[in-house]
Amino acid sequence: MGAIVAPLESVGAERPEEAFMAQATIEGLAGVLVWTEADRFPAMARFYRDTLGLTPRSDKSDFVNFDWSGVRLSVGVHAGVRGVSREPLRVMLNLTVADIQAAHTRLTHAGVVFSRPPEREEWGGWVATFADPDGNILQLMQLPAPGTR
Repeated sequence: MGAIVAPLESVGAERPEEAFMAQATIEGLAGVLVWTEADRFPAMARFYRDTLGLTPRSDKSDFVNFDWSGVRLSVGVHAGVRGVSREPLRVMLNLTVADIQAAHTRLTHAGVVFSRPPEREEWGGWVATFADPDGNILQLMQLPAPGTR
């Protein structure tokens, strides 16, 4: 049995293309998946859970899901992934922190090696860069206070 779909004219727009665009709008980011191979999964899960201090929403033998502020970050096993990230600069995860210096110190003590220490950006915020065990790039971001640059 197929899905029942109301005609575009019935959703309240005068023109069908306006109704379609209203229905097709991307509303937000639900989550990010970081895939790894089976033998690398334990190190990846430990990194995100223990080193970064994220609290798992669910934690299975091949998939862990973290949920904060309505966005899910998941780490899991995928049969199509082999080895470390070949293009680690293609996608970066930006993690906001209230105090980048304190977060940098805590993570450094936990064994994280930063490729870029905390530096102030021209837009007013601070950024520090590091990688997870698979070489995926992450950045700590301390956003500027409202009304400042």
